[in-house]
Amino acid sequence: MPHPTDNPRQSINATPRANTVDGPVVRCVDVHKSYKGQGERVQALRGVDLQIDEPGYYAIMGQSGSGKSTLLHLLSALDPPDSGEIFVGGQPIHSLSEREATEYRRTQIGIVFQQFNLIPTLTAVENVELPGVLAGKPPAEIRARAMELLDLLGLPARASHRPDALSGGEQQRVAIARALLFKPPVVFADEPTGNLDSANAELLWKLLGDIAKEQRTTIVMVTHEPAAAAHCQSVFIVRDGQICGEIRTEGLDAAGVASRYQQLVGSA
Repeated sequence: MPHPTDNPRQSINATPRANTVDGPVVRCVDVHKSYKGQGERVQALRGVDLQIDEPGYYAIMGQSGSGKSTLLHLLSALDPPDSGEIFVGGQPIHSLSEREATEYRRTQIGIVFQQFNLIPTLTAVENVELPGVLAGKPPAEIRARAMELLDLLGLPARASHRPDALSGGEQQRVAIARALLFKPPVVFADEPTGNLDSANAELLWKLLGDIAKEQRTTIVMVTHEPAAAAHCQSVFIVRDGQICGEIRTEGLDAAGVASRYQQLVGSA
């Protein structure tokens, strides 16, 4: 199947190729990553093994410094691993060149950060369109897709507003729409509600779950909050740079997830 950018004028409505790949959606095999600290190497990941077999809504949960955000950065090809293998949609992310990693991030996955990272001089719809503009996609298709997403996320009346005229929850929804522009089969979200109040956070967690279900998208969210993780179907627990367990959340509320988390961390 052709690469999404083989034809620079290819429709942004093309079906993502990773949806048809046999095997796990995400797989990590013995992944290690360290960073240079003050005079010594800091080991962030210590042999992570992780497998997600089918589309859905998943969480990577751990305390600050556990390695969860480092893992998400590696899955997003923002950083390379020191060793080990990482596959997303069957593609070997660990062996991408810098140019290939940029193209992978732009067209094959979506990324949502805690900081909204919107361009302040652009309107909401222009912020959503930006990846398509950079990729040279047809303007009419980009605008139609951007408006479709803003409508999906309840923001059609806010399309012409700049970020400073939007609430925090609205800005994050614009960021989510931007991440979905190319219909990526996988979306990575790094503490996406960290800057939102509890009511908006609850709405966003539910919204991400609805997107995963209705669009057969894999959403992997990094969080330290049991209330966020309770919305996901499965939660991978990270402790000291390793996956120390998994929580299946069916029948669990936030308190139930917190209790199971403490059991797993305490026994690790």
